[in-house]
Amino acid sequence: MQQQQRQRRMFTAALLALVFILAAVSTTEAGKKEKPEKKAKKSDCGEWQWSVCVPTNGDCGLGTREGTRTGAECKQTTKTQKCKIPCNWKKQFGAECKYQFQAWGECDLNTALKTRTGNLKRALHNADCQKTVTISKPCGKLTKPKPQGKFHMQKAAY
Repeated sequence: MQQQQRQRRMFTAALLALVFILAAVSTTEAGKKEKPEKKAKKSDCGEWQWSVCVPTNGDCGLGTREGTRTGAECKQTTKTQKCKIPCNWKKQFGAECKYQFQAWGECDLNTALKTRTGNLKRALHNADCQKTVTISKPCGKLTKPKPQGKFHMQKAAY
């Protein structure tokens, strides 16, 4: 008999705990419904406009950028954000612009330069990047074909 009373008490305690948890969850969900109204008030704020990333040391790696936005009732109109400039990108086209380059072209004998074109692959943080870019570099050593002279060695038969 005592064991049945214990089981009833345990069942009652578990049922009360379940009711308490359900009440807490419904209160939490009711609190969440109020938050979208607060977000609606922030809609008068403009979009964030970000400056270019300025590296802390050198011309690539970790750095910071400044953001600004407009709005009469915006609590925050400026902020600083950490950023990173990849060190393997061609910085002459903007440190936040990544290009996919074609193979090098033939050497122009008049200028001693060879060129290739790159198409924009990716722009970080809405950077203003050119769609295509062209780069040039010196051709390097120009090799002339060696004339076959009288003296060329033949393999001896052993």
